[in-house]
Amino acid sequence: MRFSLHSALVLFCFSLFPVVYGDNPNDVPEGIEPGNTEVKHILVRLLPDIKQLITQPGVPLTTIIDIGKTYRDSPEFNGVEPEFELVAKGKTGNVEPTLEGDLLTLQWKQVGSSEITIRAYNPETNTNYNETIRLEAWMPDYLSVFLMVVGGLGLFLVGMKLMSEGFQMVAGAGLRRMIATLTDNRFSATLVGLVVTSIIQSSSVTTVMVVGFINSQIMTLSQGIGVIMGANIGTTMTGWILSLNLGKYGLPILGFAAFFYLFSKNEKLRLLGMAFMGLGFVFFGLELMQQGFRPLRDLPSFAAWMETFSADTYWGVLKCVAVGCILTLIVQSSSATLGITISLAVIGVIPFETAAALVLGENIGTTITAILASIGMSANARRAAYFHVLFNTIGVAYITLLFFVLLMPFVKWCIGVDENGVILHVAAGIALTHTLFNVCNTIVFLPFTQVFANFLMRYVPDSAKAPAEPRLTKLNAGLVKPTALAIEQSRNEVLRMGNACDQLTQNVLHILKSEMPDAKMVDDSQSGEETLDKLHDEIIEFTSSMLSGNISNGIAEHARQQIRMADELESISDYLVDILESDLKLRKSELALPEPEKSELLEVHSALSEMVKMIVRNFAERKTSKTLLTDVRTQGRELNEKVKGIRNRFFLRMSEEKFDPQVVIAFNKQLNAYRRVREHVRNVAVAMVDVR
Repeated sequence: MRFSLHSALVLFCFSLFPVVYGDNPNDVPEGIEPGNTEVKHILVRLLPDIKQLITQPGVPLTTIIDIGKTYRDSPEFNGVEPEFELVAKGKTGNVEPTLEGDLLTLQWKQVGSSEITIRAYNPETNTNYNETIRLEAWMPDYLSVFLMVVGGLGLFLVGMKLMSEGFQMVAGAGLRRMIATLTDNRFSATLVGLVVTSIIQSSSVTTVMVVGFINSQIMTLSQGIGVIMGANIGTTMTGWILSLNLGKYGLPILGFAAFFYLFSKNEKLRLLGMAFMGLGFVFFGLELMQQGFRPLRDLPSFAAWMETFSADTYWGVLKCVAVGCILTLIVQSSSATLGITISLAVIGVIPFETAAALVLGENIGTTITAILASIGMSANARRAAYFHVLFNTIGVAYITLLFFVLLMPFVKWCIGVDENGVILHVAAGIALTHTLFNVCNTIVFLPFTQVFANFLMRYVPDSAKAPAEPRLTKLNAGLVKPTALAIEQSRNEVLRMGNACDQLTQNVLHILKSEMPDAKMVDDSQSGEETLDKLHDEIIEFTSSMLSGNISNGIAEHARQQIRMADELESISDYLVDILESDLKLRKSELALPEPEKSELLEVHSALSEMVKMIVRNFAERKTSKTLLTDVRTQGRELNEKVKGIRNRFFLRMSEEKFDPQVVIAFNKQLNAYRRVREHVRNVAVAMVDVR
């Protein structure tokens, strides 16, 4: 989720530019506040809303109210014709009240508050009834609503971030296992996308993550397409959370959760506290936005402007779709625009149909995040981002055609309507619209997953120049917010280092056995060691960026262990190249190790090669039990004894035979290198046991 104050300001100004409502929304009376009243219910029923808005200072506004009927129908008068008298006029500088018969006329002069007292006389019972009414007029105040809405939006976005990070860190191990078990089965990939996004509460984050995974070859294109479709369903969970209407409980939820987050020693409880703190922020921010938007209902200019975007015709639906798309493009968070849409609809600022059309447009706007993330990445990563655009755009295109004939009638039938045909629960209706759109779209697209994959493969060409070697830095840590999933990327790169080490071990063994070394294999071995050095540096950079973020202890431990594994594998490659260069130096001098010692060293090399292959295979298959560590230690001790025996026998032969000093140096160098390789292989196994 990307957010900046600048984005929020642009969004607010764009969506509310023509009007803002004012003084202080909290000071605007919701109804009458009568005082000194014998018949309190009469005027409350008569004048449910006496507030006035003065939009042009100096131009008086007139309000005329017929008060006679309400008094006649009241139990106190029971049909008797009342006699009225204006007892007190209050501050006539603000309003000039006059009473002629049953007609109360209020001539507003300026902004401010006042009180008037009306006396109603019942001639049959000879009883007087007094009613004191507080009157208030105000001017639109751009600043107060602006601050409240932007403040609410900021709290909402912070809450979404905390909730996403908290839940994904609690469920991190499960999410990693889910990603690891992905197959080309479109249904399982869709299910993974649905579950992951339901937990992390952001389809933008999931799709950006998919783009990164495809770029690093953790996922195939067809897998990524399935995950993206599932993510679009999973993100609709946000709407259902917002429809719970728990705004007044936002602060209590936030307060209770803060105690767990600050004082709990159990890490899972602390992370759950962080997630529920985020939930509290979400509800409280939504409540603030609703309070900020509420006065807009009474602004004629806003109502007139909104009529131009009313979704009462097909053209109106398309305009609302465009507005929703543009707003989400600006904020780059469909959750934020969804929250604003629900806030406006719940308080009646916009009708339900308009809100539903805005939600459709927000589904298109959210695709910009993946497009931006795919810039500079592999062709498959760009294809995944383009599929997200196609998926949502085509879906909105055909859903808008069915908007009035199928979508809206079905949603209203599910939620229920009142006697006037108005939907009963607006927020739930918006959430259902969002869910229906994405579920239906996924059902339509799912059978054609491979068709779209082939289409994108054909029309989105591969890069003109592929990189010479894979670089982890293409998987920017800033693009993948859920660190529990980002750690899977670094694991993939550690596995790549392991495979490269395995290949380097075999290449060096083949060169040592050959009478005439293959020049290409020698070059490949030396360049392979350089590749391992670069991968090592990039893994350190990547995992270090995660360690500096807000992550759980478990994720931090995984990151530290992967750094250690990368260090050990890089050291293995260094010693393997030392052995290779030592052999090449002897060959250049037309020298060689004595045959008995060379044969024994080749046996040691073969055994170490098998150990490297074993730990890489077990790491790839996630088989990291303590049995592996026991086996590696046992084999390591046997190799160590064997190396000692080789060295001792060679030293005895040096008393009987004369060897070239270069041969002795090369022998000692290779012998020490094999001992170091053995130690580093053992250290990799130790680290693997803790990486589960």
